[in-house]
Amino acid sequence: MTDRAGAARKRRSPNQDELTVWRDYVETSEAVKRSLAADFQATSGITPGDYGVLLALSEAPDRRLRSSELADVVGWERSRLSHHLRRMEERGLLARQRVDGDARGAAVELTADGAALFRKSSASHLRVVREVFIDAFTPEQLEAMHTATTALRQHLQGRSGSGCP
Repeated sequence: MTDRAGAARKRRSPNQDELTVWRDYVETSEAVKRSLAADFQATSGITPGDYGVLLALSEAPDRRLRSSELADVVGWERSRLSHHLRRMEERGLLARQRVDGDARGAAVELTADGAALFRKSSASHLRVVREVFIDAFTPEQLEAMHTATTALRQHLQGRSGSGCP
């Protein structure tokens, strides 16, 4: 593609077919999120946000991450994460501690209760993921989905400030 053709492509508005695909994507992804959230809450008593934080901490060295690193891993803004961590800390699922030598930094550590809840909820979480998402596709469709999401992620990483991991 020439530079002029690439620039023209970037400037033009989406056509009706492209907008239909975009709208289908947005509406379907929101429906999947709502279904997952409701099923996670019903089967394990925790939200997808709780599970994401517990997962990130369970995979971290010493089950501990700086708040800024945790925000990057879960893909949340720091203020949203801070509020969520406070609620999880009140439930005894994690502990926040100051980082030595850094007046602004805090480390978040998974507690024994948090680790136990994560283990307990993992089987139901994976079952719900299968029921809501995986079972909707054939193996070939899953591969096509993987190809599409990889392309989208790479595209977002190429844009400055996208925040895409």
